[in-house]
Amino acid sequence: MDLDHLSVAEFGFPGPLRDTLVAAILAGAKTSTSALLLGYEHANEPLPEVGQRSAVVDSQGRRVAAIELTEVRVVRLADVDLAHALAEGEGDESVAQWRAGHESFWHSAQVRAELGDPDFTVDDETLVVTKRFRLLHVL
Repeated sequence: MDLDHLSVAEFGFPGPLRDTLVAAILAGAKTSTSALLLGYEHANEPLPEVGQRSAVVDSQGRRVAAIELTEVRVVRLADVDLAHALAEGEGDESVAQWRAGHESFWHSAQVRAELGDPDFTVDDETLVVTKRFRLLHVL
């Protein structure tokens, strides 16, 4: 499979978090992910669609795998369920644990800078884009 012609899928920011997430994808443990709807709106990007294929990039920007979206939903943060949290493959055993980790990421200086809001915080009503995917190819 030629990954050069696929759009790029980035997980987290380059560094240890991305390395961990990409390793989980390559191992088949991570089959879902979450993003803020606000992030798509701020970047003026359309929401991804079921069937969309992307190249997963590592921290060095290398295309290391191809994934295909199998489900895309927009839900309130309060409505993210355990099945989604477990499918993220990050070791969370409860929705509360998943949420705490994601809130820490979404409240980070990097995310706040990306959104242009140094005081950004999430709450139960924050809209989250949940995406399920399947691993198509590993380089």
